[in-house]
Amino acid sequence: MLGMARPVVHDAALRDRLMDAATSAIERDGAEGLVLRELAAECGTSTSAVYALFGGKPQLLAAGVAHALASFGSAQRDAAPQGLRALGIAYRAWALTHPTLYGMMFGSASTSAQATCTPDGQPDVGELAMVPLREAVAAAQRAGVMTDVPLEIAAAAIWGQVHGLVSLQLAGISPTGLDWDAAYDCVLDTVARSWSAPAGGVE
Repeated sequence: MLGMARPVVHDAALRDRLMDAATSAIERDGAEGLVLRELAAECGTSTSAVYALFGGKPQLLAAGVAHALASFGSAQRDAAPQGLRALGIAYRAWALTHPTLYGMMFGSASTSAQATCTPDGQPDVGELAMVPLREAVAAAQRAGVMTDVPLEIAAAAIWGQVHGLVSLQLAGISPTGLDWDAAYDCVLDTVARSWSAPAGGVE
């Protein structure tokens, strides 16, 4: 009918702007510091757009975790051609660059992100983020340079070894004067030694 207002269409470009701005705000102020009104104003829109595109603050935070996992996964894929040690180096580098997002990735928000942002029947972003590690382990096992144990067990154990020290560093839990770079190199060396097949080593 003539004179009727057209519905407001919130496009993918606006969603991306809001997501980028929300991620920056979370890294700067933490999840509790994210204010939808301020976020909308920064992106030149209204809070109604945030609700239309995300559903509300909990869903926006869940989308932020999914966004962080995608960024983490991209960093892992970029490092993958250089081998397993490079994945470990990239893991810590990403975490130190994005400490707040890293913390959210492994907190309760991560479960919410999986439930909120993953369509039924599709692999979740957290699962996809760890694909490079599993592929590197599988390649090393095929090459005969890594112990032949079940792939998922090996990948989870290696993940736990690097995750543990990175998480301690970000939490500020350490003996006085600890050289974190040296400690992390030691972890990567330990991974290489402990998972090496008798006739070779992990590159």
